[in-house]
Order: sequence, then structure tokens, then C-alpha cells
Amino acid sequence: MGKKGVLLVNLGTPDSAEVSDVRKYLDEFLMDERVIDINAFKRTLLVKGIIVPFRSPKTSKLYKEIWDENGSPLLYYSKIQAAMVQDKLGEEYHVELAMRYQNPSIASALDKLKAGMVESIQVIPLFPQYASASTGSVIQKVMELVGKWQTVPPISFVNSFHDNELMIDTFAQNAEKYQPESYDQILFSFHGLPERQLKKCDHSGRHCLKKNDCCATLTDVNKFCYSAQCHDTARLIAKRLSIPEEKYSVCFQSRLGKEPWVQPYTSEVLKELAEKGKKRLLVFCPAFVADCLETLYEVSVEYHEEFKALGGEEVQLVASLNDDPKFIEALVEMIRS
Repeated sequence: MGKKGVLLVNLGTPDSAEVSDVRKYLDEFLMDERVIDINAFKRTLLVKGIIVPFRSPKTSKLYKEIWDENGSPLLYYSKIQAAMVQDKLGEEYHVELAMRYQNPSIASALDKLKAGMVESIQVIPLFPQYASASTGSVIQKVMELVGKWQTVPPISFVNSFHDNELMIDTFAQNAEKYQPESYDQILFSFHGLPERQLKKCDHSGRHCLKKNDCCATLTDVNKFCYSAQCHDTARLIAKRLSIPEEKYSVCFQSRLGKEPWVQPYTSEVLKELAEKGKKRLLVFCPAFVADCLETLYEVSVEYHEEFKALGGEEVQLVASLNDDPKFIEALVEMIRS
């Protein structure tokens, strides 16, 4: 029998921090119909005519702030994760890494699995919480590509792992070195999404955003809701660290445009906490399994400076999962089960 194929997929990163490569990355990313889910003609005008030309130089400068001798931190840690998973699984498995946007591409990774004549393919989008714009996009892309093969092997997908115990433990252990109890407030800052995308995932059409606390508890109705899964991840980490409910906040960062996104916004929470006299904040970013632009710059630099300007003293980022052996074991258990 052939080997069992495993495809790990993260979001993506430019090939370099130069404007030209950032432009290519943003163009592919934002032209995805699941990311900016509007009319194709309007999306093309918006992305190619406004966002990419104006944001590329600015985003390039930000990437240069986090780029180091290893290149992109996201790609660097993703490669290590894939290598560690391969090492743990052994010769019965063939593990490949891909990025949804740019390189290594999903197409090239699937071609390697195909050439290896794997007997099956298991796809793990490296996003703990399900969202149409991330996990959904990966699944759609894989199905589009494999659907063109003459022989389609058995394929399975991991939809989400927001409540994985080993992942929760890894985030908690990463935080313990900072003594969470010594901070005034704990923030769980997740990547944001437009509210319309949450509503689209509510197949009942009657639940999403009908009341302020609809995401606070995970139920059969909202079990595939990104926001509800984010709240559940935060609750589990807080429980693991014995953080009382009143001492932590769930918020959402990286808003784009003026339309309503899932709330509360991290910037608004920083302002509210500063007004209450809070000085030191410990921040988790549990939507990411590897440190990247959103963690290393948006939180560690931008939000830190923003909070200090409001009268605060410190915003301390809890490191992501990166190359932690416990998270690698979590991925291995998902694959083997």
C-alpha cells in the first residue's frame, strides 16, 4: 500500500518583503471570492484599483519590520511544523506544506502528493477556528484542483480544532512564563471578519447577531460560527489558567474597510481598558498557529504604542504555537485519528 498523504495549509506570505512581491500576495489574497465576498466586478475594481496599489507600499514596510534572516516568520515556522510532523509520523506518511496564497502553492504540494502515489490525502487547514474566508477557502481550492485529476484518492478535511486540548495547553503554558495573574487584564485578540460573513454561515438564518451574546456559548446552532468558536477557545484557555471571566476580554483585530465587522474591535477594547485605569495587558492571538505580521507587528508594536498613548504601560504578546512539540503532537493526533 502507498503512503498516507497529509497536506498542511496556512494562509500565506509574500515571497519577500519588497513591494512587488507584497503586491502579488495581496492581489491573490484579496481577489479570493471567499475573502472579499462581493460581486466579482466590484471586487476587481476595489482590489486592483484601490486596495492593492495603495496598500502594497505600506504593507511592504510592515513586513520589513518582521522579516529576519529566516525570511517570513509564518513560512519559517510552518516549514518547521511540517518537518516535525513528518518526523513524528514516520515513513507511513507523506507530509507536504502549502500556503493558500503564494508559495509553496497548494497546486505544487498536491502534485508532490500525487507523484508520491499516496493512497489518501488528509488536509489540515492551520486555522483553529473555522471561517469561510480561511478554512473554507482552502477546502474549496483543494477540491477544485483534485477534482480535475483522473483518479481522485480518498480525501478528508479537518474543519476546525478550536477546542483541541493539546493546543489549549500549549497556549496556556506559553502564557505561564509571564505570570498572567500579574496583569490587569487578559485579551484574546482574534482576526476579524465582516459581520456579513458570520451571517452567511448561519444556515438557520435566525440566530447570528440577533442578540449581543449570541456567540458567548457554543451550541448546535452556532457550532460552525467563527466568532462562537473564538469565544470557546478563549474560554478554554482562561479555564486552563484559572482566569476569572471578568478579567479577560475577547476582541477582534485587523479590520478592513468601513462596514461592520465582528465586534468588539481590539482598538476599542484598548481604549476602554485605558479609561478604566488598566496599565498592563497580556494578549493571546489564538487564531494563529505561528507568529506572523498580525502578532509580531500589529499586536506587539501597533497596539503596544496605541495603548501607551492612551495612558497604559504595556501590551505583552503571548508567543504563538510555532515549533512547540506539544502542538506538533496535537497535529499528529488529528492525523492519526
